[in-house]
Amino acid sequence: DDDIREATGTGATLVPLDLTDGEAVDRLGAALYERFGRIDILIANAGVLGPITPLSHTLPKDWEQVIGANLTSNWRLIRSFDALLRQSLGARVVFVTSGAARSLRPYWGPYAISKAGLEAMAITYARELDMTPHKVNLFNPGATRTKMRATAMPGEDPDTLPSPEEVAAGMMVLVDPELNRTGATYVYRDHAFAD
Repeated sequence: DDDIREATGTGATLVPLDLTDGEAVDRLGAALYERFGRIDILIANAGVLGPITPLSHTLPKDWEQVIGANLTSNWRLIRSFDALLRQSLGARVVFVTSGAARSLRPYWGPYAISKAGLEAMAITYARELDMTPHKVNLFNPGATRTKMRATAMPGEDPDTLPSPEEVAAGMMVLVDPELNRTGATYVYRDHAFAD
């Protein structure tokens, strides 16, 4: 909270929340509506990797955890925050995706499937908002120096990867009020839209 205030000059409300708890997401949406009446920017960045294993070996609890965190929680955010976003003069919604959604490598089943589903859902939502000033896009951060990346690629030198702070700064293009694109994917590595 203090870091945000120092960086922006304004305050922030930090809410620790398990996004896989759909009822908690609904309560948050209602509380935000009551307190602020609108949301101008939503960045949906929560995600889990899950085990890298053959689909036939994926345990139901692991499947549910990955799909719940990477896909279902984002649907709950749409469901709970749509009215708040529509009150904005031009809301910007950013869903964080992964190259795994399109590269479809073996053993990455739940993660890749959840991100492919997320991409389909985000583009669907963008199309539903076509006749509004609101924009919905995807952000592909690429390889980033995170714990998740170290788990997925343990032999990789993390110092060769951009930091989360560098990548987050690249996301700002998608929340620019002047942005006219919607239903597109911005690839950080290329500093350009993929579509």
